[in-house]
Amino acid sequence: MIHSLDRARFRSTVVVLTVAALAVAGAVTAVTRTTVAQAAAGSLAAVAPVEDEGADCPVPNPGSLTANSRLPDPFRRVDGTRISAKSDWRCRRAETKRLAERYVYGEKPAKPQSVTGTVSNTSITVNVTHNGRSASFSAGVQLPSGSGPFPAVVVLGGFGADTATVRAAGAAVISYDPLAVGREGTPRNNKQGAFYSIYGSSSGTGLLLAWAWGVSRIIDVIEQSGGSILRADATGVTGCSRYGKGAFVTGAFDQRIALTMPIESGSAGAPIFRGIPGESGAQPLSSAYGEQPWLGDAFGSFTSSPTTLPVDTHQTVAMVAPRGLFIMDNAHVDWLAARSASVAALAGAEVYRALGAGDNISYWSDVQDGTHCAARSEWRTPLQQNIQKFLLKTGNAAGVFRISSRKAGNLAEWRDWQTPTLADGPTTPPTTPPTTPPSTPPTTPPTTPPTTPPAGGGCSAAVSINQWTGGFVATVRVTAGSSPVNGWTVAMTLPSGASVTNAWNANRSGNTGAVQFSNVSYNGSIAPGQSTEFGFQSTGTGTGMTPTCTAR
Repeated sequence: MIHSLDRARFRSTVVVLTVAALAVAGAVTAVTRTTVAQAAAGSLAAVAPVEDEGADCPVPNPGSLTANSRLPDPFRRVDGTRISAKSDWRCRRAETKRLAERYVYGEKPAKPQSVTGTVSNTSITVNVTHNGRSASFSAGVQLPSGSGPFPAVVVLGGFGADTATVRAAGAAVISYDPLAVGREGTPRNNKQGAFYSIYGSSSGTGLLLAWAWGVSRIIDVIEQSGGSILRADATGVTGCSRYGKGAFVTGAFDQRIALTMPIESGSAGAPIFRGIPGESGAQPLSSAYGEQPWLGDAFGSFTSSPTTLPVDTHQTVAMVAPRGLFIMDNAHVDWLAARSASVAALAGAEVYRALGAGDNISYWSDVQDGTHCAARSEWRTPLQQNIQKFLLKTGNAAGVFRISSRKAGNLAEWRDWQTPTLADGPTTPPTTPPTTPPSTPPTTPPTTPPTTPPAGGGCSAAVSINQWTGGFVATVRVTAGSSPVNGWTVAMTLPSGASVTNAWNANRSGNTGAVQFSNVSYNGSIAPGQSTEFGFQSTGTGTGMTPTCTAR
C-alpha cells in the first residue's frame, strides 16, 4: 500500500511466501476455541448459492446522518431495533451492504443480463452484455497436481498469498488483472475498464467494487462451465496492498466466495475509517480517496469527518461472516494503519461469534519482516489450514488472532454496544432493543466453554484468555445459580508481572496481584441459570488465574 514505491519493486517482493515447511519457534499463538455447538455451526458455514442472498430484503432509508465517534452497532437495524436471531442476519447484512454501497464504495450492480465464457486448464474468458453494452476480459489458470475439479483462489494483480503454497495445498490459482476491469490513473468522471464500459465512465462506483464485480463474473463463468475443471462452490480471493483492498471488498460483496484473504490492505481496506485520523503515520483518508478512485465518489464527503459515516469497515468484515476470513497485516509500516485494522477485525469477530462461527475468522499482524508485501513464513501454516478448511473441506483448524504489540487496537475504546446472544431460530423483530445481558469485547471468541450454573444459589465465574506477546485480554463469564443474582463481585489473583490496563462492563479494585471486579449498573441482575460477561486487558501473562464469584 506504499504507492510511492514503484510497482516493479513490489512485484519482486510480493507473492512469495516461503514454500519450505517452517515453524516459528517459540511463537505465542492465540487460537480461538468455541463450544461444541459453535464449532458445529462454524463448520456448516457453506457458501451461498447466489451472489447476494439478501437481495429481496427491504432496506429503509437511513435518514439524516449524525456524528458518532464510536463504531456503529453491527447488530442494530436501520429502524433502531436490534436483531435477536441468527436468521435475522441475512437482512441485517443486506442493510449493511446497501449503506456501504451508498456511502463508501458505490453500487455493485446485480448480475448482468448476459454472462458467457469458457474455462480451460490455462485460462478463463468472460463476456458480458448488459443494456446493449458489451465488454470482455480474461484470467489465467494454473492447476495443482492431481485430478479435478479443483477449488481455486483468485489472485488480484499478482499481489497476494503465495501461489506455490496455494497450489501445493490442492487449489488452483486464477490470475486476475483487475485493471482490465477498473483502470487506475483515471479521473473520477472518466473511469475506464470493462466495468465502466458497461455502466458508464461517470459511474460513482469506485474501482474496488468494479474489481469485485469482475471476480463475480469469473465465478458466473465457472458456474456455467459444468464443473469439470474448477469448482464454483469453493472459490477464494486474495491480494496485497491495493489489491488487498480489492480482495477485502470482493469477499464481502459476493457470498459465493468461501475464503477471503486480504493482505496489508491499509487505508480504504480493512482499517476502520474512524481510527485512521488518530493513528500516527497512517495514510490519511483524503490521500486514499484522492490517490486513485478506489472508493466510491460519495466517500469524498467523509474524508475529513468519518464519524458521520453510518457504517465502518468492521461491518465490511461482518459482511463476510460466517464464511472464511483470514486478514494478514504488517505492523511495521505505519502507513498501513494496522492498529485500526486490528480493531476492525476484533469488532467484526463479534458478529462471527454471535453467529456461532468464531472459528472462521483469523487476523495476523505479528510478523518479523517489515517489508511491505514481503514473504511471510509465519503465514504459511494458517494459509494452508484455511485452504483445507474452507476450500477443500478437509480441515477444521480454529481461527487464530495474533496481534502485534506494535499495533494492538483496543476494541473497548471504540464501541458502546454489546454483543447479543442470538437465538438459533427465527424471531419476530423486536420493537425495542433486547435486554439480554451484555457480553464483552474479547479479541477472539472465548477460549473455554461457559461453565454450567452452580447447583444452588450464588454465582460462578469462568475466565478465558487471549494471549499475545507482552499482554492478554481476559473474558470472564459470570453465571447465576438457581436463584437470581442482584449484584456480583469476582475476585482473582493476577500472575506476577501482570497489570490491568483497561476493563469493560465492570468496576475494578486494584490493577496487580489480588484484584476485584464488580458489576456496573446494567449487568448486576442475572436471572437463574443465565450469564453475563465482562473483560479486561492486561500486560504480562494471563495463565493460572482462578476467578471466584460472590453474589450480593
